[in-house]
Amino acid sequence: MFLRKLFGNILILLLLSGSVRAQPEHDTVARKFRIAIFSPLFLDSAFAGEEYRYPKTVFPKFLNPGLEFYEGAQLALDSLNRERAPLEVFIYDTRSSTQPLEHQFSEAERNGVQLIIANCSNSEVRLFADEGLRRNIPVINANLPNDGGVEGNPFFVVLNPTLKTQMEGIYRYIQKYHALDQLVVFRKKGQLEDRIRSYLEEIGKITRSVPLKIRYVDLPDSFQVWQLRAQLDSAAETLCIAGTLDEKFGSRLIQQLASLRKTYPVRVMGMPTWDDINLSRPEYRGIEIVYSNPFYNSRMDRVSMNISNYFSTRLYARPSDMVFRGYEVTWRYARLLLQYGSDVSSNLGVRQPRVFTDFDIQPVLNRETMMLDYFENKKLYFLRWQDGVIKGVY
Repeated sequence: MFLRKLFGNILILLLLSGSVRAQPEHDTVARKFRIAIFSPLFLDSAFAGEEYRYPKTVFPKFLNPGLEFYEGAQLALDSLNRERAPLEVFIYDTRSSTQPLEHQFSEAERNGVQLIIANCSNSEVRLFADEGLRRNIPVINANLPNDGGVEGNPFFVVLNPTLKTQMEGIYRYIQKYHALDQLVVFRKKGQLEDRIRSYLEEIGKITRSVPLKIRYVDLPDSFQVWQLRAQLDSAAETLCIAGTLDEKFGSRLIQQLASLRKTYPVRVMGMPTWDDINLSRPEYRGIEIVYSNPFYNSRMDRVSMNISNYFSTRLYARPSDMVFRGYEVTWRYARLLLQYGSDVSSNLGVRQPRVFTDFDIQPVLNRETMMLDYFENKKLYFLRWQDGVIKGVY
């Protein structure tokens, strides 16, 4: 049943040649606001004409993220339609083999699109940002913590905070809750790891509070317990910070520190990628784990429960984080466009009622020119886990 429903949605998209219009039933509204949503749907990979390329019981995993984002966006549009919101929305498949991204941009421009929501890849970030700047319309990077090297673009919004912003948030969190602890960054060698260290060191130089005293320890990928033990003190609390985004390194660090917990009072500070680690594994028991997440959703609010119920009863599945992301971003920025119309670009940082999470959209200034480069969400949640259970959210 679940597969059949998803196939149906894909077929609808395919038959409509890559564009879907979501609008009220009546056509008496003098003006409609137009939005383009771009997501990797891989329709040409899944279908040959109208024929599905795979066995009916098979649904390739590479289709999931883009389709789940679209599912969430469609649920948000359904909600707005029930309110008779004057919207016209176009859906584009960024993995179309017949319509390159540049062609889709041209079509969106012909359709008079006033706002773009992009579920994009790293190689596409700059293309979307440049398109928004060229047309003077907002572009919302909904998924990637990547600014694409953008400068001087007041129309570009990064919702998933960049690595630099994540490091700033982690530094402030440690200053607030662990300034008196011993602080050790365990890291592997690599360019990304060097960036993380440079961010932390740079923040320490400009902080208005007392700079943190951090030790950096390089470890091989196959590090052993004794190499961690040598950096710990049985008589003092130690906050062990993962200085890499490598999830395998992080998992190994948690496991081995957990084995030392009875002798050494340690906690672990992780990276945003740790949201993909199964923290309920028995080998992690006993140790406190904290990491940042800009999109934390307890799923206990009414809208989240309605979405979960829809997926359970109609699709026999559990909605992923990308479903909620698609819903939240679409609902939020559709509302913003409805409220401000052609002046929406001047109000990208306006605070709105929360959907699932809080956003703190702030201008990012170029330090040399002091001019606006783009907007970025600066809000981070810090999740404290122990024994596979969330103990607190900060």
